[in-house]
Amino acid sequence: MNLLDQFCTEGAAALDAAAITALLAQVPAWSVADGQLRRDFALRDFHETIRFVNSLAEMVNQENHHPVLSVTYKNCVVAFTTHSAGDAITQNDFICAAKADQIYAQRAGA
Repeated sequence: MNLLDQFCTEGAAALDAAAITALLAQVPAWSVADGQLRRDFALRDFHETIRFVNSLAEMVNQENHHPVLSVTYKNCVVAFTTHSAGDAITQNDFICAAKADQIYAQRAGA
C-alpha cells in the first residue's frame, strides 16, 4: 500500500533494518542518521520556509505524529522517530515522511 494512503496508528512497532531499507525506496530523498528518519528541505526564502513549516505542522497534527524540526532562513531539516516505540523508526515515520514530500512538492510548484 502507498504510504500516502495510510494514516499513523497508535502503538506502531519499531521496524527492523530490512523493513527500513525497503521503505526508504518509497521516500528516496530521506535517510537514516543518528537513529532518525531525516530529510533536509531547501526552500526559496524565509517566507517560503515558514509556509512549508506551517503546512507540515497541519499535517503532523492531523497524524498526531510530530517531528523534530530545525528551521533556518532557506532550510528546514525534518527528523522523525516514534517516541512510544522507544524513539525507534516505525511505519508512522515513513507515512509522515511521504506526506512531507508531497507538501514540499506542492509548495515548490506554488
